[in-house]
Amino acid sequence: MKIQKEVIEFEKGKSFKLFSPSLKNCFFWHHHPEIELVYVEAVNGIRHVGRDISGFTESDLLLIGSNVPHLNFDYGIQTECRQLVLQMRENFLQDIIFPVPEFENIKKLLERSYLGLSFLGETKKTVVEKLLDIKDKSSFNSLIGLIEILQILAATDEVKELNKEDTRIKWFLNDKIRMGTIYDYIHENYDKKPNVNEIAKIVSLSTPAFCRYFKKQTNMTFTEFVNNYRINQAKIFLLKDYSVTEVCFQVGFESLSYFNKLFKQHTGETPSEFRKKYLKNIEVHR
Repeated sequence: MKIQKEVIEFEKGKSFKLFSPSLKNCFFWHHHPEIELVYVEAVNGIRHVGRDISGFTESDLLLIGSNVPHLNFDYGIQTECRQLVLQMRENFLQDIIFPVPEFENIKKLLERSYLGLSFLGETKKTVVEKLLDIKDKSSFNSLIGLIEILQILAATDEVKELNKEDTRIKWFLNDKIRMGTIYDYIHENYDKKPNVNEIAKIVSLSTPAFCRYFKKQTNMTFTEFVNNYRINQAKIFLLKDYSVTEVCFQVGFESLSYFNKLFKQHTGETPSEFRKKYLKNIEVHR
């Protein structure tokens, strides 16, 4: 699956848009020149920003820079999911932030957003409240609210950089087209036996060259990536009416003990503990 360039349209007279998309059944691997702030709330989901591939539980708040490839954050989520996406016009940084000396910290924040930034703790909670608050305000007041949000994000240390280097599309466009094909292959075959020789042939590389390429792109071996994907899919199935044993084999593992061990390495808890914890949370929110 090739990466897509998303074309974003804005209302006349507005510097940004705030909306709640829903693309649960769509694999939307894409990029756009607009800087984006995303909040997603779900029991469990997959996060893929630039080269970072990981899972999140409960919620995630991310700032994604211009032309950084990313997957829609509700992809594959089978439980209830809420999203808020704020997209700033392509010239927002240059025309609104750059000319104002008092916005120096915001300028640095937006310039650093090409790494993909995930915000945690009280910062995340405060920003989400403010996002909900500005949703129905007038254009002027909502812009002031956005500046306040950016200032909060610029000042906090409750932040994690998802990537260590530049992953913007212009830097390695051909590689990302190839990575989209690989991701699509894993998505279609994770519950079977994904074959490194087969996918290497699909992307026109020898197996050794593919393994070097894949490690460079993801900082994981192909097997590690597949297992990571399987664990994230297992979380989804665990929240349905399946036993741990059923989930183990449904996502492609052949050993229950290995599945339990790997799941705990990835999440810090056993499959049974994960399901008990998050099913309880779902009941509380109903």
